[in-house]
Order: sequence, then C-alpha cells, then structure tokens
Amino acid sequence: MTYCVGMMLKQGLVFMSDTRTNAGLDNISTFRKMAIWEAPGERSITLMSAGNLATTQAVVSLLDERSKSQEERAPSLLAVPSMFQAARMVAEVLREVIEKHAATGQRADSTFNATLILGGQIKGGPHRLFLIYPEGNFIEAAEDTPFFQIGETKYGRPILVRAYEPDMSFEAAMKLLLVSFDSTLKANLTVGAPFDFHCYDADSLKTGRTGRVASDDAYFQKVSEGWGEALRDALDMLPEFTLGPTP
Repeated sequence: MTYCVGMMLKQGLVFMSDTRTNAGLDNISTFRKMAIWEAPGERSITLMSAGNLATTQAVVSLLDERSKSQEERAPSLLAVPSMFQAARMVAEVLREVIEKHAATGQRADSTFNATLILGGQIKGGPHRLFLIYPEGNFIEAAEDTPFFQIGETKYGRPILVRAYEPDMSFEAAMKLLLVSFDSTLKANLTVGAPFDFHCYDADSLKTGRTGRVASDDAYFQKVSEGWGEALRDALDMLPEFTLGPTP
C-alpha cells in the first residue's frame, strides 16, 4: 500500500509520498513514488502514484521517455500548453498501460490498477492539482476539495480535514502532513518512511524545495511524540463521561 498527499495552498503546492512497497510482510522494499519534470522559467510538474508498482513505473517511464526523446516529443509533459492538457495526457498514458494488462486478461479494477496525483504550473496559467483515476478520468482540486490523498487514506485524513487552511505557510503544511503520515504509518504497516516531499512556490515555474524525511529524523520524532502527548492531554481535558446506575 501507499500514502501520498497533494495539497493546494495560496503560496503554492505541497506534495508528500511514502516510499514503502510490499508483497507480503517478508518482502518489503523502498521505491520513490514521486517524479518531477521541469523546464525552469516555463513549467514544473510533479506526479505521485499509488497502486501496482509495475503499472506506476511504466507510466513514469513512458512520460520520462516522451519528455527526453525528440521523436517522442508529442505528446510530452514538456510540450503541453496547460496543466489541464497535462492531466489529460497522463490519464491517457495510465489508461494505455492498464489496457495492455487488459489484453492479457487483466482489468482496470484488478491488481494492476493505479491512481495518480498530478500538480504543477505551466507558464500562462495558475498552479493546479488533479486526481487521476485508473479508468483515465480525473478531477481537479478546488476550494471545497483543496487536497487529494491516494493509497491508504483513512488514517491520515481527520487531521487534514480539521487543520488545513489555504493560507498556511509551507512550514505549517509540512508539519500538518507529517502528523498525517505519522498517524497513517502507526495504523498500517504497509505505509512507511522515508517520506519524499516537494514544496512548489506559485509562479516560480521551477522545482521548489525537495527532500526526504527519514523515520529517525529528529524533527519527525518530535512531531510524532508531541502529537501523541497532545492527544492524550486533549482527551484528559474533555468532560468525564458519566455512566448511569447499573440496571
């Protein structure tokens, strides 16, 4: 399983993904689930993936080849005129890869499926964020849906829903995401550190601050321990529940 989050802010976009893949508890590996394409001053595009590893790697490889090879330039993430067209292109590539599995008896709703988060900015347009489904359709983040999650989403969602603010800083967003990821990995062994991140500054049109947060990172350890203590303190502060008389 996987956990990835893409978040829209007034300041820009924040992406975070875990790196754990597994085929059983005795076969755990680490793979990067975030890919970035850029033409500095013209565009920056980030893709995160959840689902079958062979499918997601095939999608990224095809997109990468078409961005580097002149004869495969069209369609290319470095040539499309807008983020909407980029989302359409990525959705078509995803559907194309899954249909190749379908030719051997597999289907989009089988173990070969994948879901993607695509975000970035192309010169002349705003920064945008999309959620792309294995069937090849997609939706865009908006005021009512300012962030997307893929993979093991349920454990990390409550803190995002309660604490997200569109005008929060990158630093505040990173802290929020680390709490969300910590809650997820504590509840599900198929999600694990290290976590890759990318903070894209709106209108910069280049790759922003990127990095990787390891499980033994000092700040992450403080966040994890502090969040646990804060939850216990908050529980103690709530009014006591009173049971009625024993029937």
